[in-house]
Amino acid sequence: MDKDKRIAQIGIIVEDMDSVHKLNEFLHEYGEHIIGRMGIPFREKNISIISIVLHAEQDVISSLAGKLGMLKGVSVKTIYSKK
Repeated sequence: MDKDKRIAQIGIIVEDMDSVHKLNEFLHEYGEHIIGRMGIPFREKNISIISIVLHAEQDVISSLAGKLGMLKGVSVKTIYSKK
């Protein structure tokens, strides 16, 4: 089963802090797939940069990235491991 899973990193930039609550709800919903999370508040610009690393099937990763990307003021990019 593990062979269908991939390692991915989702890079997130939050420019609208009103979206943070919903963003955290999505991350909690997908928590079983998250290996690690790092958040960096850039207070000078009033933005947050978040990096999420997941081990999951591609459709799960795409689903989370899609939900995050639909939030107001949130930009998302996903990169995948080649293994």
